[in-house]
Amino acid sequence: MEAAMAITTKYCQKELDEYGGCVVSHPASWQEKCLDQKLKVAQCTSSHPVIRKIRTDCAGEFSVFERCLQENQSSAEACQPPLARFLSCVESVDLSGIGLSN
Repeated sequence: MEAAMAITTKYCQKELDEYGGCVVSHPASWQEKCLDQKLKVAQCTSSHPVIRKIRTDCAGEFSVFERCLQENQSSAEACQPPLARFLSCVESVDLSGIGLSN
């Protein structure tokens, strides 16, 4: 988890800050109110090769987690098991041969 977050933070800090601020400002309706910010984070992360590799290798786990969030908008805690499976997948991704330069 730390590796994925470090990469995302390194390359997409501004977008993450804006999205996080929106979620905090709209706790009951963040799924609807923060869609633009969410899309900006997705756009940013999709351009980095390490994140693209994670998205490819862990697509199934991420889809389950995302669906859980959509179904449990008022209780994200319910999605801890799918999140844990996704993060476990992230940690197991083979990043050898991927350039990590900015």
